[in-house]
Amino acid sequence: MANKNLNAAKNAKKDEFYTQLIDIENELRHYKHHFKGKTVLCNCDDPRVSNFFHYFSYNFEQLGLKKLITTCYKNQNRDLFSQNDSERAIWLEYFGDKNNNRVPDPEEIGIHYFQGDGDFRSQECIELLKEADIVVTNPPFSLFREYVAQLMKYEKKFVIVGHQNAIHYKEIFPMIKENRLWLGYGFKGGAGHFFSRYEDTATAGDHREGMIRVSGVNWFTNLEIPKRHEDMILYKTYNSEEYPKYDNFDAIECCPTANIPIDYEGLMGVPVTFLDKYNPDQFDIVGILNHGCDSEYDLAKPILNGKEKFSRILIRRRQTGKVKAYEQPEMELPMAAEKPEPYNPSV
Repeated sequence: MANKNLNAAKNAKKDEFYTQLIDIENELRHYKHHFKGKTVLCNCDDPRVSNFFHYFSYNFEQLGLKKLITTCYKNQNRDLFSQNDSERAIWLEYFGDKNNNRVPDPEEIGIHYFQGDGDFRSQECIELLKEADIVVTNPPFSLFREYVAQLMKYEKKFVIVGHQNAIHYKEIFPMIKENRLWLGYGFKGGAGHFFSRYEDTATAGDHREGMIRVSGVNWFTNLEIPKRHEDMILYKTYNSEEYPKYDNFDAIECCPTANIPIDYEGLMGVPVTFLDKYNPDQFDIVGILNHGCDSEYDLAKPILNGKEKFSRILIRRRQTGKVKAYEQPEMELPMAAEKPEPYNPSV
């Protein structure tokens, strides 16, 4: 989707982008062992249409969950995609299959009503957040800073959807630099298709009926995954002609990421897409060349031969010994069953 359309949606607080089940499955299969014995919270979802609720409820036993909680923000606008015309905001809790039919039946799902509107910032929702071990959802893009700040305040583990633009936020970039937050496995091709009533005006192809294509979406997490400790294979060697220095900063330009030289020990500016391959055992993140993130780590504009470049992550090869690679236990998890009609607790 063109940036102007995403920004317009953000400014209008239009955040109803519903994640596909296949995208949830493709990402969460890498985190399966993290969920055993845990309470999972999906606190930006309408459980009647949420694929997050569907994924965790249908895979409750395979994941070994302790409890699943899903909250729903009150919204009486019947024109919204969720059609959440409930007079009261609700939250659901699920403790697993009780009748051995491997389906989350309505009578097995606890339905509770909020006194307030179910906003994730409300005290009622914060109490549920305190109870959770891991938060998994697609939060409003317009509230991403505030949402992540809350997760950090209450020291929660999470796997959430966000836009690549968030990397530049003064509240988010320091967390990335300090290895408190990193990118997950991501969406294929760096773009996601979301169920939405918004018009799909993306210039790229692969349009799908009833969906909107959003470029630059990512999964953000603070759960350890094998990808995070895989060394980037480097093959090029440094020379001053191929790797010029910025006009206004003592660092060399390395674009694309695959061109990082194997023998350079100084500072290097790499595209933001470097974070998809970032291994903290191999590189240190020093700052960002952006001049707009407005944090202490935003060091300068990336200007090369008089021309301003796109933002660059400033990195340096690690000088310390390698940390032992993270190893993930092997687990098998069947794909979720075909999604039934959305559960309507009012029926």
